[in-house]
Amino acid sequence: MSFTVKDVLKLQVAPALGCTEPVAIALGAAAAMSLLPGGEFDCIELALDPNVYKNALAVSIPGTGGHCGLDMAAALGAYGGDPSLRLEVLRPVAPEHVEKAERARKDGKVEVTLLKDRHGLYVRNVIRRGDDVAESVIEGLHDHIVSLKLNGRDVDSPLLAKGGPKGESPLAAMEAWLKELSLSDLMALTDHLDEEDFAFLQEGVDTNLRLAEQGLKYGLGLGVGKTLDRLSRLGLIKKDMMLAARILASGAADARMSGIPLPAMSSAGSGNHGLTAILPIWAVKDFVEDVDRNTVLEAIALSHIVTAYIKAHTGRLSAICGCSVAAGAGATAGITFLLGGDAHHIAGAIKNLLEDLAGIICDGAKAGCALKLATAAGTAVQAALFALHGVNVMSTDGIIGHSPEDTMRNVGTLATDGMIETDKTILNIMLQKQFSDV
Repeated sequence: MSFTVKDVLKLQVAPALGCTEPVAIALGAAAAMSLLPGGEFDCIELALDPNVYKNALAVSIPGTGGHCGLDMAAALGAYGGDPSLRLEVLRPVAPEHVEKAERARKDGKVEVTLLKDRHGLYVRNVIRRGDDVAESVIEGLHDHIVSLKLNGRDVDSPLLAKGGPKGESPLAAMEAWLKELSLSDLMALTDHLDEEDFAFLQEGVDTNLRLAEQGLKYGLGLGVGKTLDRLSRLGLIKKDMMLAARILASGAADARMSGIPLPAMSSAGSGNHGLTAILPIWAVKDFVEDVDRNTVLEAIALSHIVTAYIKAHTGRLSAICGCSVAAGAGATAGITFLLGGDAHHIAGAIKNLLEDLAGIICDGAKAGCALKLATAAGTAVQAALFALHGVNVMSTDGIIGHSPEDTMRNVGTLATDGMIETDKTILNIMLQKQFSDV
């Protein structure tokens, strides 16, 4: 089976309102609640794999005024979510929904279970009201609803993923196909972009720029982007190509992680990946003479494709920061292309970046992610410039392979096999903090 660039963009790039892990929880709750019309419930039993649990634990939920938490996400989805909106399920949430969700949370109506031995993205919501029990299961992808049941019986619904309750995610076939491609094959996919694709790619830019503008204007979240911009204006650091990329990416992450009710154009299932894959390239274009819009958008398409390729190897969620190693590699590939580099230069840039950032851990989604996006964006520019000037990490170095494909596969092995205990340790530390604060 083979796919087109349009297929890749359709499956890998989509708007998402809020961090995609609490969104997946809310989507599952909203889908289950759709089987129990009336708007009220007695209790929600939420079961999560370790990575969804980790990523949704401490990040602000959009439209809630700074509320966070696994139980809050489920209650919000049940009270105010629209499951037909998929990753924008929380768009209709209003203050009355937040108030009801907070009350349900304080009353202990949401029970959360960590499935410690579960591998892969998994979210199960069981909602009870009187004698009725509704259940939804999301598996594999953040919006891939594989099962809906009412009182133990399967329910047919347009909310179910294509292929029905037992259907495999279409992404699995695409990822298997992507893994067999070379870097040159990945680059060649962008030759087939049409005007519809360019319009969609521009929509992604505009969507993520709106987040950056809000973050830089109001200093939301940790204020990383606004602080970098202020330091530049004070003359303490110089606003060069690298700093421009860091400001734009981190400013958008500041806004998104603060829970501002604006969507991000995601990449490979993550809004922050989308910010990293798109915004550094958009920042760099201002330093390049005589570059046309379609060339910039072609570079962004390549970024999405390389991001998807690496995520096919690392998995959707892992102990490694995907914004750094996957979207960062995508961004450096796109930047190198935008600066006139060929396949050789792009290969060098990817290896340079992965040698630099492969050790960055994912310790859940939160305001501090803006720091990691700043690092990824700046390093993506640096790795590209180094490669264009003949600085290339050698294959004798650590996890670096003879080819960029080997290197990206090695990062996948590191994420899936080498850091399982690291992932457990990260979550244990987070849980210890959570319980010590209670």
